[in-house]
Amino acid sequence: MSSKAKASGSKPAGRSALQDVVAREYTIHLHKRVFGVQFKKRAPRAIKEIKAFAQKQMVRLPQCTSYAHYNCCIFPTTSQYPCGTPRQKSNMSPQQTSDVRLDPLLNKKVWEQGIKGVPYRLRVRISRRRNDEEGAKEKLYSYVQAVNVKNPKGLQTTVVENE
Repeated sequence: MSSKAKASGSKPAGRSALQDVVAREYTIHLHKRVFGVQFKKRAPRAIKEIKAFAQKQMVRLPQCTSYAHYNCCIFPTTSQYPCGTPRQKSNMSPQQTSDVRLDPLLNKKVWEQGIKGVPYRLRVRISRRRNDEEGAKEKLYSYVQAVNVKNPKGLQTTVVENE
């Protein structure tokens, strides 16, 4: 904590939500996630798996303002962050984004070949956006969109510049 914050008795300046706004493109291998699932439950399971994937991939940096501590903040081994902030206990990992919203066109792309014919791989863009709702629990949410590519196999994860 800085000496100015100690002297004034107020909280130190935290990170803004704008620093966490980011967009990335991923290839999700849906076939391995719905393998062995009943035919009549494949498309609904694929939607759930896409949400779980987005929740896991869009990690937030903790309240630590130092980017030098990124790895030890994301992969914790102690009860507090390197900056001294204690870790919060919850049923969900503190890094994950819990509010995930799917684009209707992504839903159509998954259901395009019916309930049984889920595509083997799907290229998606996951963007973390600011939540402008009044009584929102979180400042940010993840929005998942389908990306049209000819063959998603073998494509790497890329960071997308904001449009």
